[in-house]
Amino acid sequence: MRPGRARARRRVLRAVRARRRFARLAGLARSRPARRLLLAAGLLVLVLLPLPSAPPGGTQRQASCQGRDCEAQAASAKQWTVPLPGTWSAGTVTGSAGDGGTVPVGEQAYVAVGGGLAVLGTGLDVTGYALDDGSGTAQRWQLTLDAPIGSAIVSVRAWPQVVTVGLLAADGHSRTEVVIDSLTGAELRRYPAAVFGGAVAASAATTVIIGPGRVTSYANATGRVRWRRTTAAGQSWQADGQMLYVAESPGGYLGSSSVTALRVINLTSGAERMLGSPVGVPFPGSLAIAADGAVLFASADGVTAYSESTGGLLWARRPAVPEGIDPASHLIYLTVADGTLAGVDPQSGKVRTSVPGSASGSGGMYVVRDGVALGLDGGANGQAWKYGVAAGRVTWTSTALPWPHFFSDLSGLGGSAAVSGGTVLITACPHLSSPGLCADPELVAVNL
Repeated sequence: MRPGRARARRRVLRAVRARRRFARLAGLARSRPARRLLLAAGLLVLVLLPLPSAPPGGTQRQASCQGRDCEAQAASAKQWTVPLPGTWSAGTVTGSAGDGGTVPVGEQAYVAVGGGLAVLGTGLDVTGYALDDGSGTAQRWQLTLDAPIGSAIVSVRAWPQVVTVGLLAADGHSRTEVVIDSLTGAELRRYPAAVFGGAVAASAATTVIIGPGRVTSYANATGRVRWRRTTAAGQSWQADGQMLYVAESPGGYLGSSSVTALRVINLTSGAERMLGSPVGVPFPGSLAIAADGAVLFASADGVTAYSESTGGLLWARRPAVPEGIDPASHLIYLTVADGTLAGVDPQSGKVRTSVPGSASGSGGMYVVRDGVALGLDGGANGQAWKYGVAAGRVTWTSTALPWPHFFSDLSGLGGSAAVSGGTVLITACPHLSSPGLCADPELVAVNL
């Protein structure tokens, strides 16, 4: 590929991620604490780790172990590792852009966990690995997608029995969702999707796609439409189980208008109803989370929760930033003014558990599953570590995976953190082959 074309495609992919992030978090920047704790509960996230060795003459520092209750024990964070194909870079090369992570050269990488499968997408290649293999080295299948020059994977989501992959066109204005059999790696169907949409529910039998101005359920066996619901184009959305919430706002997610209503669509039957905001009062800010009977809107002032059934006000917390959910514990996590990560009841807003800001050291908490958080510290001596919310302390740290870095694709579904279970995927580079190039990139599974 010519350098000019490659640079143009990278600009398109960066623009996609920037617009998606803006759509989800617009207006929140001024209200965030300086040391924001990033959670990715059910989000599409790829954790990037560069060199796992301390700098010359340096010693490993337990940056996350600063509280008096910290009794962490050094441990390996690796459940298993798989060698990665292709050419990957690691760290920042002098004179070039980079975030210090382990990434494929000239491409983007996306990962997902679900249905007993770990899935990696780079360029146009999709690879599935069996999670239940004891060694973690069993590659189940690999598929190279047939697509025009300049197309690229921008989303990977793992479901029971199938994997869905978002393919962005070279111009950045259209997207196709590819459905793949998770057992064999065979391509089943392709459906048109919105750039910031794609699959929101999928199985071997059916797939529900957010497309340009519509939500459509398809029968995978025939490709026929099962049901279709019209929506305004470019709207923000959130899914909660079998319910999909699509905002109604003039100008869509990039506009400045308030959300006046939500379309509530049953992903199984297609039944639809409108959920209006309280009389005369639009929903404030952007649609951020839907969970356990509550929909949360976030703005620069804080977080406001409404009932998913009536649209009535449930609770409000100011200032606060929504960070994610712990599905097993049925809690929504917020960062509040003093940097504390608070786990709140979705219906009442009452704080059920909390993690002090000091527990995150120089980094932040990446994901919480069933009351256990994975933390990632930045810097040359950073570590991966596990925090027990109930115990109130770090329970292990890993010197084998220092200096974690990450980026997040806030698409709303899928992700390197499994929705159920405690598996998290990361990419790592044990050794350099030359400055900035990784000799042996790995996909690493961490079990919380």
